[in-house]
Amino acid sequence: MATSTSPNIVFRTCFSRRLVKDHGRKLSSFLPVLLAFSSSILLLFYVSSTSEIYSLRRISSVYPRAIMGVEVQEHLQEVHENMIITRNSSSFNINTQRSPRVSTVGSPLEKRNKNDDTFHDESLFMKEYKEMNKSLKIYAYPHNKNDPFANVLLPVDYEPGGNYASESYFKKSLYESHFFTNDPLEADLFFLPFSIAGLRNDKRVGVGGIQDFVKNYVHNISRFYPFWNRTGGADHFYVACHSVGRTAMMKAVEVKINAIQVVCSSSYFLPGYVAHKDASVPQIWPRKGTRPTRLPSERTKLAFYAGAMNSRAREFLVTTWENDTDISVHQSRLKTPYSEALLESKFCVHAKGFEVNTARIGDALYYGCVPVILADHYDLPYADILNWNTFSVVVSTMDIPMLKKILLQEIDSNAYLKLQRNVMRVQKHFEWHNVSVDYDAFHMVMYELWLRRSHVRIS
Repeated sequence: MATSTSPNIVFRTCFSRRLVKDHGRKLSSFLPVLLAFSSSILLLFYVSSTSEIYSLRRISSVYPRAIMGVEVQEHLQEVHENMIITRNSSSFNINTQRSPRVSTVGSPLEKRNKNDDTFHDESLFMKEYKEMNKSLKIYAYPHNKNDPFANVLLPVDYEPGGNYASESYFKKSLYESHFFTNDPLEADLFFLPFSIAGLRNDKRVGVGGIQDFVKNYVHNISRFYPFWNRTGGADHFYVACHSVGRTAMMKAVEVKINAIQVVCSSSYFLPGYVAHKDASVPQIWPRKGTRPTRLPSERTKLAFYAGAMNSRAREFLVTTWENDTDISVHQSRLKTPYSEALLESKFCVHAKGFEVNTARIGDALYYGCVPVILADHYDLPYADILNWNTFSVVVSTMDIPMLKKILLQEIDSNAYLKLQRNVMRVQKHFEWHNVSVDYDAFHMVMYELWLRRSHVRIS
């Protein structure tokens, strides 16, 4: 029996289908607008939530790698905390509060270290220093006094002097220390005892023959001893402070790549220096007698520099400040005592010369003058150990025109007194002795080697 359908039901069904159809058309036409609006909202939220992070990344990208580490993280954290974000209905602005400038990484003077500690981590340093003193052993390849090159391979029997004395002092101290061993089987590291400064001054070698000498030396020890070949030289090291050391390994690539280079020329622009594998040590001019002192209140000059014009950084420094009354700069050596100029100055400028390494940092610290370091992109000595922001001012060479503002306006008297006090604290780490003492330059270099020793003991 056929079932009849009510006209009202047919009408409602058709009307419902038409509504759904019309609604679908409207929805399909409105969907792109809805998606676009949602995307805009999400994009605005993303920009607002990541703008600060982007700013921090941008800040970190422009800093040189010198002293990159805890100080950078602390500074970026402070920048993040100091950002004032003002949001309007259509836009927002970010204003960064400027912190007192102390280094190329901009680490705030007051907050760079809550304990004002000259060490990155003093408790860790003391713990490992004690362990180093107890267990570290170093084997030096043996040579006797009859060796034709005994003068560059054996330690000197006199008190070293001059601008490159660090090489001789280290070797002399090592052979007389408890770290030295005649048993290679108990050695953590192996010392390549050639002196770059000695080779340079030896007429049989000279600057032009250093590369061949080093190449032949490594070749010989690899033939007659098993120690080099088993690690490719990774547990070997040499010490060099003369500027010609930057090219001494050009014909001994395995030394440059694998061995630990303990050098004063620690610039990232040198193809032979490998940050973190190699170690930066200070170039120290040894001085006898009691260290002179001068109270901060008796230092009448703001800043001092004198030296040869053998780099653009030095030329820029002198050209900018040669007529200034507060910053005393000279384009040649002084006729008056150099020591007096350092003693009467609050800040002493270290500007890169032909190489980044000069004795000026050591000079400044010795005379109690706060170092102002203008050499970009290089590892400061003992950078793994000491927090340089607590006793020096590191400024990019681009900011030389801002130097007076930085030293006068951004470092107040209390901040300067903290810097100068810490200079006095670290002086002992930048001194060599005929008989080495705890925490002097020799032991600081040994600690740098301790940090780089191999964790795999090869029998």
